[in-house]
Amino acid sequence: MSLLDATWPAIRRAIFTLDAETAHERTLEALASAPRLAGGALGLMGGRGPDHPVEVAGLTFRGPIGLAAGLDKNGVAIPVWAALGFGFVEVGTVTAHAQPGNPKPRMFRLQNERALINRLGFNNEGSQALAARLGTLKTSGQWPDVPVGVNVGKSKITPLDDAPQDYVQSIERLQGLADYFTINISSPNTPGLRKLQGQEHLRALLPQTVAAAKGTPVFLKIAPDLTDEAISDVVTLAVGEGLSGLIATNTTIRRDLLQHDPDEAGGLSGRPLHDFAANRIEQVLACVEGRIPVVGVGGIENAEQVRRLRALGCAAVQVYTSFIYEGPGLPSRLNRQLSE
Repeated sequence: MSLLDATWPAIRRAIFTLDAETAHERTLEALASAPRLAGGALGLMGGRGPDHPVEVAGLTFRGPIGLAAGLDKNGVAIPVWAALGFGFVEVGTVTAHAQPGNPKPRMFRLQNERALINRLGFNNEGSQALAARLGTLKTSGQWPDVPVGVNVGKSKITPLDDAPQDYVQSIERLQGLADYFTINISSPNTPGLRKLQGQEHLRALLPQTVAAAKGTPVFLKIAPDLTDEAISDVVTLAVGEGLSGLIATNTTIRRDLLQHDPDEAGGLSGRPLHDFAANRIEQVLACVEGRIPVVGVGGIENAEQVRRLRALGCAAVQVYTSFIYEGPGLPSRLNRQLSE
């Protein structure tokens, strides 16, 4: 057991005395104040674990365990995530316009079920600010030795019909800085966003974002709440429009997965989502038929679940909620377990 794993239960108890969003913000602020120092210290305490390189869409991930979007929306602690053992890192969701997100409170822990509900609403500093931050990382020699992707969403003030231009603006600002882009059309917390998963909107959106990326891989993140028919339609369009891969899945609006429903709107993530997400991922993989890679997401918290999704055909996986509950030693621990 690493020192990180041994000390995390006591640290978590202290952190969990704060509400979920306050704890999140203060932790990121602490890491962002000295990311290289924090990454070095945490890496020594936990070790990043053995490397398991995987090739995904022309990128070499240092390992199959990635950090999902949402934890570091503004990319303030990128060097830390690589030091902890993540094989790739996805920051964001970022939008063309800086925006405060939805009214607080908007993030809730369900500790007994190892889950989270959030309705943050793409709160972020905007893609221009993120581009400046990524540029500084590159020029200062702090860019990590793992791929860094950017998850891009639609600004709340932008009408659905103007969504392609909104996504394109962010991608153009970040082109040449991000190692890949993820088009997020599946968050339940921006009004109307999931309508972009419909064929008419996707036909307008996908070719423009791929063109704006100028050869940088573009992934599409989809919701677990899509029907089999809708998944088939999305996969067909994604492959046909030249996307590099799919990320499945985002949070769910279902509440029947919970033993106790706190009656809070937003996207559910964490342990209760896993079996449902795995079922949807399997459906995605069946439609993809190996034509493009699929990154699996949804309630992953142990090596057995990683192996399960990799055996189904996922090229890699991402975690978020389990990282909150299991602590910063999780990625290195998973890497070690995958070597056994």
